[in-house]
Amino acid sequence: MSENQHELKRGLKPRHVQFIALAGMIGTGIFKGSSDTLNLAGPSVVIAYMIGGLLLFIVMTAMGEMTTVYPNLNVQNLIHKAFGFRPSFIVGWLYWINWVVVTAVELIAAGSFLRFWFPDIPLWILSMLCAAVIIGINLFEVKNYGEMEFWFASIKIFTLVAFIILGALILFGIFPTNSSASFSNYTAYGGFFPNGFSGMFSAFLVVMFSYGGAELIGVAVTETKDSEKVIPKVIKSTVFRVIIFYVLPILIICGIITWNQVSGQDSPFVQVFTLSGLPGAAHIMNFVLLTAVLSAANSGIYATSRTLYTMAKHGEAPKVFAKITPKGIPLNGILVTILFILAGVFLSYMTPDEVISYLMSIPGFTVLVIWIGICCAQLKLRKQYPTKPKFQVKWFPFTTVIGALALSIIFISFLFNPNNVIGTTVCLIVLVTLIVLSFIVKKTSNK
Repeated sequence: MSENQHELKRGLKPRHVQFIALAGMIGTGIFKGSSDTLNLAGPSVVIAYMIGGLLLFIVMTAMGEMTTVYPNLNVQNLIHKAFGFRPSFIVGWLYWINWVVVTAVELIAAGSFLRFWFPDIPLWILSMLCAAVIIGINLFEVKNYGEMEFWFASIKIFTLVAFIILGALILFGIFPTNSSASFSNYTAYGGFFPNGFSGMFSAFLVVMFSYGGAELIGVAVTETKDSEKVIPKVIKSTVFRVIIFYVLPILIICGIITWNQVSGQDSPFVQVFTLSGLPGAAHIMNFVLLTAVLSAANSGIYATSRTLYTMAKHGEAPKVFAKITPKGIPLNGILVTILFILAGVFLSYMTPDEVISYLMSIPGFTVLVIWIGICCAQLKLRKQYPTKPKFQVKWFPFTTVIGALALSIIFISFLFNPNNVIGTTVCLIVLVTLIVLSFIVKKTSNK
């Protein structure tokens, strides 16, 4: 049997898929990004997280419905089936670029967290060490990736649960601290909407980006055992848990620290743990933040290599990326992804922080494109399902249409936001380039 005749192995168990989804969404977006959203919207950011969670639920249920009908197709396959070569080509390469950028920046962040304990070691060495660990995980069978992501996510979830319990004890005065914890903090310093509805809407853009990663379930579906039964259950529980793990911590932070005291330098979680006076609190949170970014980097290499594999199978990427090792690993896809990620780590280290922040606009941009694509694919494919799905979106088509329209409005707002001029320019250049390439590249298969 030749190498390219092998297929991806269905080595992911239900608990792996559950935690892959949670790991993709619960990361730097909540642990670090929450400081940005709180500064933009104050306590009202809770509403933005709840609305974002509703849109997340619409997207995920649409994807869940399609995966029960087409259990062997991932997100890339579904978009290809619905709209053909060019949209699939554009979305696939956007997604690949998205995760390459995210992974490179996350590895730099991981190195910076390690410097907390090893200040004398250069950042690039620590970042490369983190890269070596993550690369090693992805070079083995997919079940090893799933197992590692399970433990990464477990650490983050345990920390969030501990934070919620500790925060509630502080807020209700059961655990004594020097903080000015009070329910009045929700309306002090400008009220619940200190920067008006416009402030909440600005934060809403960041909130949606934080929820990015949910679509990893759709990438992992082809490597999941009994995916048509597992995926719908995972989606239902994942969305509920993510909303809880975002909304409750934000409510606790706003009650313990007034929104205008949230530092842009440190994670709000670090601030609250520090106020608790618990010994080693800074070390604990630094460890959790390290696992959060390593988890994101781990997911990044997995997502990019599988996306390249799927595109290669449809002639949207060089056929060399369709080759699979006997253990079911798309080795060539992983290797080329690693080269770009290492180059990204090097460039990110050499360039100013402002450049990195501009590049980070791409992931948010891509998440919106992917999510809109999922909604539109479900609207298109529903009428041609070969069988009636057991798991269906309620109130179709209104639910999916509302989701697609809301995401489109956020997308347009992102493009015209004056604070995103450089990021928007980069994203549009990338998008236009991919559109032009989609007309140049010849489809090499009739699949």
